[in-house]
Amino acid sequence: MQKIIQLKLLPSEALTDANIKDAAAKAISLSSEEVKGFSILKRSIDARGRQAWIILTLRLFINEPFQKELDRLLNFEFPDVSKAKNDAIIIGGGPAGLFTALKLIEEGIRPILLERGKDVRARRRDLAILNKEGILHPDSNYCYGEGGAGTYSDGKLYTRSTKRGDISHILQLLVFFGAGENILYESHPHIGTNKLPGIITGIRQQILKSGGSFLFGKKVIDFDIEDGAVQFVKTADGECYKAGHYVLSTGHSARDIFELLQHKKIAIESKPFAIGVRIEHPQNLIDKIQYHGLPDLPPAAYSLVEQVNGRGVFSFCMCPGGIIAPSSTTEGELVVNGWSPSKRNNPFANSGIVVTIGEKEVQDFGNWGPLAGMFFQKYVEEKAFEQGGGKFVAPGQRMIDFVENRISSSLPSCSYLPGLHSASLKNSLPRFVYDSLRQAFLAFGKKMRGYYSNEAVIVSTESRTSSPVRIPRHAIRLSHPQISNLYPCGEGAGYAGGIMSAAIDGERVAAQIAIKCK
Repeated sequence: MQKIIQLKLLPSEALTDANIKDAAAKAISLSSEEVKGFSILKRSIDARGRQAWIILTLRLFINEPFQKELDRLLNFEFPDVSKAKNDAIIIGGGPAGLFTALKLIEEGIRPILLERGKDVRARRRDLAILNKEGILHPDSNYCYGEGGAGTYSDGKLYTRSTKRGDISHILQLLVFFGAGENILYESHPHIGTNKLPGIITGIRQQILKSGGSFLFGKKVIDFDIEDGAVQFVKTADGECYKAGHYVLSTGHSARDIFELLQHKKIAIESKPFAIGVRIEHPQNLIDKIQYHGLPDLPPAAYSLVEQVNGRGVFSFCMCPGGIIAPSSTTEGELVVNGWSPSKRNNPFANSGIVVTIGEKEVQDFGNWGPLAGMFFQKYVEEKAFEQGGGKFVAPGQRMIDFVENRISSSLPSCSYLPGLHSASLKNSLPRFVYDSLRQAFLAFGKKMRGYYSNEAVIVSTESRTSSPVRIPRHAIRLSHPQISNLYPCGEGAGYAGGIMSAAIDGERVAAQIAIKCK
């Protein structure tokens, strides 16, 4: 017999499988011998009170052989599509593009994936050069390359896009390609930058094994459009590629694609986004605030939001035990982001703290039409680069010094490898962003006692929270309203906000292409 139960355990009681099994048996008045095994269906931490609890939902196997949850779930088969009559070109090898490709294969359609950057291994070398020497490769960095921005910037798998697709299917595919089983049941699953490259490589190998193509160094620079349809795309190396369908999944930083679309009079729209800073505390300080000194708990996270004069200020991409990284895509522009390894065992906790940017703010900046937000981002990033002094050294300021508008006489140790330069961030941030952050930090300090501290350092600029542009598409068919076989997809098109929602959107687009092919 199988039985699903919920347990509430002390952290020390949930440290081992044997302890959990004994507690489960006791909860339903059975002996441990009668419980042959269990699978964890959901796991979360409740640390709201003075005592933390581990909340578990379990499937128990009572007096019957134990069957691993993975054996029941991971039964994926990918057909050979090398001779398929239908094909599709996918522009961009991030999560949207990769999961579009897998779904197309499941539907019997051959994917041809064009990625402007390098494979994950070669990309890692370029990131090392960027961090150590301040030399940026324009097509191989934290944003561009196999796996997209998520590969080397954390791999968080949390999404609110529950109505858009099957989240569990995406998680199961990630486990199939090498992710840990725990992502299937953690309330806020996370893979880690150290493990994601192997998973991404496994997906690429499956695409190739199934007869698809995966081409690197293929930066798309033009579309040939006739009679309301793409005829072929041209890449920077002079090659042209033709297919029946074209998926545009280039990510939130592919500004050249936005400019190309506007130049060719293909409809694009401005959309809201957010800009701010990344703040780093000692992880043990965040643990003390969140857990009240309780032991046997993982590195603590936090989520903060505040309304300041009608404008939202919120934490973004919070990384326990993490590292701040340079995420620029162009020389002379400074962007920072954060990531954590799978164990989240670095001594710092960092998070973006960002301010919402609406239509009014970007249009006041300049008459750039739908690209106004993009140029607003660019302006802020150039100011931060200038203030840092070059080689992607970032301007930094202690938290209380930031709020009280004084340059820090010294800066604390920081995970940002290119280094920090003490400066007044008031000089590189838009005034309304700076003022909103100052008020929000004071409010956050009241919500989390100890958060408002000069032990924390603020690093500028966190500016690529999402795409400042939306590429319109039909609500059902998901193709562009002007171009029948062009499918805007994922975060860069304005329809996703992270790995999971981008992957879900990729599957949705592939499903619509499959319907059109029937």
